[in-house]
Amino acid sequence: MPVSEQIKAWFQQTFPKKRKRRTETPSTLPRYLEESSLVGFLVFLTTVALIVITSFVGIKPSGFQILANQVASIRISAAESFSYRSDILTARKRLQLLEEAPHVYRIDMEPYETFEAHAKALLKDIKDFKEIEDDLSASEAERMIETLTSAFNKKGNYRANAEGMAQIVTNADYSTIENLINTGLITIKESFKVGIYDEKDPTFNFGSGAVAVFHIANQDKKISQKRVESIEEALRSIRINISSANVSPETADATLRIFRDALQPNLLKSQEEMEQLRQKLLATFEPVIVHVQEGASIIEPGQPVSKEQYEQLVAYQRHIAGKKVGAIDNQLIGRILLVLAMVFAATFYIRLEHRATFQSNGRLALLALVVITNLVLVRTCYELGSFEAFLYDNQLSAIIPYITPTILAPILVAILLGTGPALLASLMISLFTAVMFGNRLDLLVMSFLACTVGIYVTRNLRKRSRVVTAGFFAGLSVALFTLMFNRVDGLPWSTIIYQMTGGLGTGLVAGVMVVGLLPILEGLFKRTTDITLLELSDYNHPVLRRMQFEAPGTWHHSLMVANLAENACNAINANGLLARVACMFHDIGKLVKPEYFTENQLDGFNPHDEKTPSFSALVIKSHVKEGVDLGLTYKLPRPIIDVIRQHHGTNLIRFFFHKAKQQAEDPAHVQESTYRYDGPKPQFKESAVILLADSVEAASRSLAKVTPQNVEELVDRIFSANIEDGQLNDCPITIAEVSKVRESFIFTLLNSLHTRIAYPGQKLEEKPTRKKDERKTERAEANPSK
Repeated sequence: MPVSEQIKAWFQQTFPKKRKRRTETPSTLPRYLEESSLVGFLVFLTTVALIVITSFVGIKPSGFQILANQVASIRISAAESFSYRSDILTARKRLQLLEEAPHVYRIDMEPYETFEAHAKALLKDIKDFKEIEDDLSASEAERMIETLTSAFNKKGNYRANAEGMAQIVTNADYSTIENLINTGLITIKESFKVGIYDEKDPTFNFGSGAVAVFHIANQDKKISQKRVESIEEALRSIRINISSANVSPETADATLRIFRDALQPNLLKSQEEMEQLRQKLLATFEPVIVHVQEGASIIEPGQPVSKEQYEQLVAYQRHIAGKKVGAIDNQLIGRILLVLAMVFAATFYIRLEHRATFQSNGRLALLALVVITNLVLVRTCYELGSFEAFLYDNQLSAIIPYITPTILAPILVAILLGTGPALLASLMISLFTAVMFGNRLDLLVMSFLACTVGIYVTRNLRKRSRVVTAGFFAGLSVALFTLMFNRVDGLPWSTIIYQMTGGLGTGLVAGVMVVGLLPILEGLFKRTTDITLLELSDYNHPVLRRMQFEAPGTWHHSLMVANLAENACNAINANGLLARVACMFHDIGKLVKPEYFTENQLDGFNPHDEKTPSFSALVIKSHVKEGVDLGLTYKLPRPIIDVIRQHHGTNLIRFFFHKAKQQAEDPAHVQESTYRYDGPKPQFKESAVILLADSVEAASRSLAKVTPQNVEELVDRIFSANIEDGQLNDCPITIAEVSKVRESFIFTLLNSLHTRIAYPGQKLEEKPTRKKDERKTERAEANPSK
C-alpha cells in the first residue's frame, strides 16, 4: 500500500466520520430573543432597576471613607439627632483634670532638727565662753567669738557675723541668751510644723493678699488642706517673739540673724499620696457625651478633616449602620432619575456609534450583565466599611475605595464588544462608584483613568497573558494617582502605601479574573475573541489536520483564500484575524466527499463525468451543510459557522447549470434554484470579503499568464458578477470598501502568482493559446467550487 494511502487510512481510523449530521434546528425563539424590541426594552428596564438597587438602595454614610487630615470633597450633615461618647474630648478632659489636680505635700522636719542641733552646739560654745570670759583679754575674747561664729556658720552655711555674736555674748548673761535661743527654736519649730514655702518660687506665686492653702498628707497618709507660711511670715513670727523678750533691740536683731538662715521650705511633694488623690478624682470622672442635632454639619467641603470631626463622622456611621434605611425617599427618587438619564445616554451612544450592538439583544445583555456584576463587586467592597474592623481601623478603612475592582467590566467589554462600549462601561462604573462613596470626584477620575489604561493595553489582544498585564498597568495607574493626590491631601505615608498596594493588587487580581471569565462569557453569549481565534489558527486542530491529509488541495486553497481575505479585511478596518481563521475552516465540508472537488483530483479522474448535472450540483452544494455539521461537531465559534454558511451566498453553480441546459431536451424546464446555493447571503463584512476571495482565488488558478491586466480583468469580472447577482445586498459594506478590497486582491494575487525565471536545463512548457486560456478561466469562474 502506498504511503499516502496508509496515512489516509490512519487518519480515517483516528478521526472517524460522523455520519449523523448535527444541523441547527430552525427556531423562532432564539431569533425573537435576539432581535425583539420588547426584549431589548426589558433589558433596559432591568438594567436601570439593578443599577439603582446595587448602587443606591440601602446606601448609608458608613461607606464615606474620609480620613482625618484629608481635605473633604463633600458636606456631610446629620440626617437625624444622635449622641456619642467622644474619646478625644474625654481624654482631653481627663488630661486637664490630672494636670489641674492639686499637688500633695508632706512636711519635712529634718531641716529644723538639723538647725536645732547646731543651735544647741552654739549655745554650749557660748556657755563655755561665758565660764572663761573673765580670764580672757579683749583680743582673746574677740578671737574666741570669731572662732565659735565661724564654727557655727560652717555647720549649715549660715551667715551669722562676729559683731552680732559679740553683741549677744557680751551684753547678756548666759540664762538670757539661752532663753533667747530656746524662744527662737520654739517659734521656728511651730513654723516648720505648719509648713514653710518660698514665696520667691514661681510655682507658689499666689499674688498679694492671698492665703496659701496646701494639700498636706499626715503620717497616716490622710490628706487635708492646711494653711502654710512663707519664709517671710515665719521670720516675722520669730522677730515678734524675740523682740518681746527683755533685751536691747541690738541684741534682738543679732539673735534674729542666727535664725534667719534656719528658715527654708520644708514641703516635699508626695507622689504616692498625689496618685491617691488623682485616683479619687478619676473615680468621680464622667466621659464627655456629645449631642448632635439633626441637620448639624459634620464635615465641611474644602477643609481638612480634624480628628474631632472624623470621630463624629465615625460615630454617625455607627449610628446609621444600626438603623434601617427606608427603601424609597426623595434622594432615592433623584438617583433613579440619574440612572435613567445615564442609561438613556448610553443607549443613544450605542445606537449612533455601535449599531451592531444596539441591534443585538445578546450584546446588550452582555454589556448590562458585566456592568451590573462589576457594580455588585463595588457595592460589596463599599459595605465592608460597615464592619467594626474597618470602622475602628483608619488605615484598613482607607484602602476600601482603592480595592474596588472597577476595571473588571471595562476590560471584559473591550475584549468582547470593542473599545467604544468599554469606554462607556468604564464611565458608568466610575460615576456610580464615585456617587456610592459620597460623590467623590477623585474616585471618579481615578477609576476612569485606570479603566482607560486597561482598555488601551487590551486593544488588539492576541495573548491571554496580556490581560494580566492590562490589569497590572491599570493598578499601577491607581497607585500613582493615589501617591500624588493623597500626598497633597496630607495623608500619612503609611496610609498612602496601604492604598497604593491595594490598588496595584486589585489590578492584578482583576486581570486574573478576566482571564477566567472570558471563556464562560464567550460560551454564554456566543462571542469570539481574538484569543480564541488565535487558538483555532493552530494547524494541529483535528479538523485542519484531517483536511491536510484527506483534502490537501482544499487545504491549500483555504490558505490562499485566507491570505487574500486577511489583507483585504485589514485594508477596510475589518477583523483580519477572523477572516483568516474563518477561511481555514470555510471548506471543511469538502472532507465528506473530497474527490468531487477538482483541487483534490490528482489522478485525473473526475466522478462528475459519470453523474447527472443535478446530482453534481447537489454534491457541490452539500459541502456547505456538511461544513456546518462539522463546525457544530468540533464546537467552532458562531462567526466561523456563519462564514461556512454564507461564503457562497446564493450564487449559481454555473458550470452544471449550463451543462444541464445543454443536456436537457427543453432548457426552459431546468430550474435555476436547483443549481443555486441555499445561502444565506453574507451578513457581515468579513463574510462578504471571504465570498469574493473564495471566487477570486479559485478563478486565479486558471490564469496561464499572470499580468496586472489579466488579474484586474479577472477580479473585476468576479466582483461585477457578485454585485449584479445581489450577493452583497445584506452586508453593511460600502462601495468605497469594495474598491479597497479589489485593490488588495489585485496586489496580493500579483505578489503570490508571480512567475520565476527558468533554471538552466529546464524545459519551458508551451504557452497555451489565448483562446484556450480564456476558456479555462471562464470554466473556473463558472464553477469556483470544483
